[in-house]
Amino acid sequence: MRKENAEAKSTAAPKRPLMSRAGLARARRVVVKVGSSSLTSVAGGISDEALTSLADVLAARRRQGTEVILVSSGAISAGLAPLGLSKRPSQLSTQQAAASVGQGLLMARYTEAFGRHGVTVSQVLLTIEDLMRRTHHANAHRALERLLNFGVVPIVNENDTVASHEIRFGDNDRLAALVAHLVKADALILLSDVDSLYDGPPSAGARRIPEVTGMKDLEDVRIGKVGKAGVGTGGMATKVEAATIAAQSGIPALVTSTENAAAALAGEDVGTWFTTRGVRQPIRLLWLAHLARIQGTLVLDDGAARAVGERRRSLLPAGIVAVEGHFEPGDPVALADTSGRVLAHGLTNYASDELPRMLGRSTRELAKEFGRGYERSVVHVNDLVILQPHGSSAVQPASRTLQDDGAAATLGA
Repeated sequence: MRKENAEAKSTAAPKRPLMSRAGLARARRVVVKVGSSSLTSVAGGISDEALTSLADVLAARRRQGTEVILVSSGAISAGLAPLGLSKRPSQLSTQQAAASVGQGLLMARYTEAFGRHGVTVSQVLLTIEDLMRRTHHANAHRALERLLNFGVVPIVNENDTVASHEIRFGDNDRLAALVAHLVKADALILLSDVDSLYDGPPSAGARRIPEVTGMKDLEDVRIGKVGKAGVGTGGMATKVEAATIAAQSGIPALVTSTENAAAALAGEDVGTWFTTRGVRQPIRLLWLAHLARIQGTLVLDDGAARAVGERRRSLLPAGIVAVEGHFEPGDPVALADTSGRVLAHGLTNYASDELPRMLGRSTRELAKEFGRGYERSVVHVNDLVILQPHGSSAVQPASRTLQDDGAAATLGA
């Protein structure tokens, strides 16, 4: 017990956020995410050389006292060859089968590679939904904290075998951003087979983007899709989204190649650094702003738009002029003004088929006619996240700020 307490104390996170990539050299808790294309290929399954090289770097940093959480893709890709599959399947059940076979292979390799350095690893399988549920969120936090106290390197992966729509979108990048938030990491490092973000095709003389301080730095940047090995799903777009999510919630992020992992952890000038530009938010609000599947739109009149966008008030039915889409109580919806500009995301208290008879009416009037249950706001302020605050530049969810062009060669090796 004394040893565990001492270790937990010695690896406590710094009070101030890292202000530059040089601070990574002193980071005490980092989340590192590695993509499928960096670890596997369809032809050869798991690349022992690539996996061992990464494990060597992370184990060395762990032995120096830094707490490391590794979010690793690759389960589906690792399972392709053993199942005799020549490419990543499109059928969900086949993806799940490949993940079931591949996850064991992936963990066996990690256990062996880290074990050579005397470092113990553990398997933690999560879905994004797990982090949204209060009980599951608390359990995941406690488990990860305890593993870190024991000096273990937790290896997190999305639970592809039981996942539904997440399995088709390569959300491990965004999952890594949420894990970084969950464990209050000093930084998030996103590794793939590309070394940095560029302002255009490198073959056309594009320049590396060394730092992103705000969304203005990403204007007109075209983002490529799948990595060289052809086995990943997220591509650079989701990495930039994940880095943006982290940065907007107070956690700096670095996007670079797996080959640069050691240099990145040493604070050297590699990759693209995303500086922090916000405070840490509840993980539920991060999900609502960036990851939630918006089911419909509530169109607000000018008064309600100002109340929500400027003063951050709950949305009342009197301020709604139109309802778009089909949704149920508790679903995420967009709140937009009459010009179509999305001001916020929120969780609705009413279904789409209930709202039309409520539009433009006060809650007092509605309660008198339909009962006290209609005294509630349509979207409560505690279930609301502002995307475009009044008086500041537009802030869209990370997933909507990038031009995703699979034909654009935007990244260099």
